[in-house]
Amino acid sequence: MKFEDDIRQKKGKEKIVVLTAYDYQIAKILDDGPIDMILVGDSLGMVFQGQNNTKQVTMKNMIYHTKAVARGARRIPIITDMPVGSYHTPESAEENARLFLEAGAHGVKVEGNKPETIKGLADSGIPVMGHVGLLPQTAEVYKVQGKDPKEAERLLQGALEIDRSGVFTMVLECIPEKLAKRITENVNVPTIGIGAGKFCDGQVLVINDMLGLGDGFTPKFLKKYANLNKTIKEALDEFSHEVRIGAYPDDEHTYH
Repeated sequence: MKFEDDIRQKKGKEKIVVLTAYDYQIAKILDDGPIDMILVGDSLGMVFQGQNNTKQVTMKNMIYHTKAVARGARRIPIITDMPVGSYHTPESAEENARLFLEAGAHGVKVEGNKPETIKGLADSGIPVMGHVGLLPQTAEVYKVQGKDPKEAERLLQGALEIDRSGVFTMVLECIPEKLAKRITENVNVPTIGIGAGKFCDGQVLVINDMLGLGDGFTPKFLKKYANLNKTIKEALDEFSHEVRIGAYPDDEHTYH
C-alpha cells in the first residue's frame, strides 16, 4: 500500500501524528518513534535561519534539509514544503517537486487554494498535502483566520476545492475549532491541525516548539512537552564549570 493511501484510511479512525524535522539526528529519533509523517517545513527559515518568517526560504535550503532528514528517516514518509516562488505555475511546481522527491521526500506540501497546481502534481503521481487557513508564505500578520462568517465560508470552499483537486491530506492552521470541525466533516481526506482544535484527524507541531527549544513568541495552541532551553543551559553551566576547575577531562575521558 502506498503511504498516502495508508494516511487516507486513518480518517475518522486513528489520529495522525506529524512533526517537523530539519536535520539528520532529529529525523533519526522521530523515525524510531510513533510518528506517521515528518514535515520538512519552511519554518526552518525561523528556527534554523533566524528569519522573521518563511518568505526568504529557497529551493536550495529545502533540498539541503530534505536530504539531511532523508538520511535519518528510513521508515517514516517525508513531506517537504514547497517554498515561496517554487509553484507559481503547474509546470514549475512539478519540476521543483521532483527535485524534492530526488532528495528523499515522499510528497510535497502546497499552501493555499491552488487547484490547478495540485491537480497537476497529483495527476503526475506526486502526493500533495494541502494547507488551509493561516498561510505563512503570504501572511502579513499572524492571527486566527475564519472568524468572520464570510471568511469561514471562503476557507471551507477552498478546502473542498483542494480536496477535489487530489490532495491526500491537508493542514488546517490557526482557524476556530468549529470551522475546523466543519471542514473535517466535509472533506474526504484527513485534516491535520495546528491551532485548529481537537476535531481534526491529526495534529502537527514544529519540533523545536514542542521541545521547548527557543524563546520566541508562544502561540496559544502550543503545548511544550519538554524544556530543552533549560536542559541545554544547565549542561553548558556544568561543562564550563568543570573545564575551569580542571575537573574535565577526568581520567575516564582521557586516552592513556
